[in-house]
This record gives sequence, structure tokens and C-alpha cells, in this order.
Amino acid sequence: MSKNLWVWIRDIAIAVAIAIIIMQFIKPTIVKEHSMEDTLFPNDYIFLSKQAYNLGGEPERGDIVVFRSDLENDDGTIKNLIKRVIAVEGDTVEIHDGAVYVNDQALDEPYTKDGYTDGQMPEITVPKDGLFLLGDNRQKSKDSRDPSVGFIPESKLIGKAVFRVFPFSGFGPV
Repeated sequence: MSKNLWVWIRDIAIAVAIAIIIMQFIKPTIVKEHSMEDTLFPNDYIFLSKQAYNLGGEPERGDIVVFRSDLENDDGTIKNLIKRVIAVEGDTVEIHDGAVYVNDQALDEPYTKDGYTDGQMPEITVPKDGLFLLGDNRQKSKDSRDPSVGFIPESKLIGKAVFRVFPFSGFGPV
């Protein structure tokens, strides 16, 4: 009986060690808002790569990232947001005539929910170590256009969305 107990303890210890190692690289996350529709929907279950930008990689235009915002949830905890990287350090960004312009070039954004971006925003330059992030559902997204969010320092990134696990109909890379 004691031999079986030690086998169980060993197997459980190995499983816990593997889980801890995996959790250093991957973070499971559930999408809670509508700001990334039609790319991601509420209750989509995704995996984030926590090390995507810690191992020498830099955020790139088009990446979908989760970050710690300065906003609070109803219970007073810090709100994590998920958005798309539109511009990186040194880029200029402006919005007019339904389009987003980065470095004076209109972006081709087939992923946006309505196919256009409302409003006007004069040209701004993304600061050092900053990111300009927008949701794909531009009409329902609180993002870098809003002063309460603004530019996001790379240090606030939690991870890069890399894989959707659920719903199964969307199973695969993000």
C-alpha cells in the first residue's frame, strides 16, 4: 500500500511541476467584453503567451495583447483590457474620414467590426516604450483614443493572444 502511495505522490508532484512550468509561459484568459468583435467575443477562452515580449520579441502592429489598464472593475480591482497594436514607439497616428493612418498610410483593417473608425483624431506620435492600441469593435471600445487609457507602456503588457481554445468553432491561432 505504501508503494502505491509514493507512486501517487510522485505523479502528483510531477504534474504540479509541469503545470507551474507551463503557467510561466502560458496564461489562460476569458474575453469579457465586446471591444474585439468580430475577432474575439465575450466568453472566448484564449491562451496568452506571457513570454512573447520577454524573450527579445517586440510588440508588432497587428498583435492582439492583454494589458493592465488604470481602469477599475466594479469591485475595485484593476481591469485588464484586450486590444490590437496599431502603432509602436515613434509611429504617428491620426484618424479621419473613417480610417486610421499610421505614418501617413491608411491601414487596411479587414478585422474591424464595422469596417471603419468613427471620429477624428489629430496626428500624434507614440512615445518611447509606448503602444497605441485599438479594439476591433471601434464603436464599443475604450482604447488609446480615450484619455483614461491613452498610450500603453510595454511594461503593462501581460501577454500576446496566440490561441483560441473555446468555442471549438473558433479553435486555433488568433
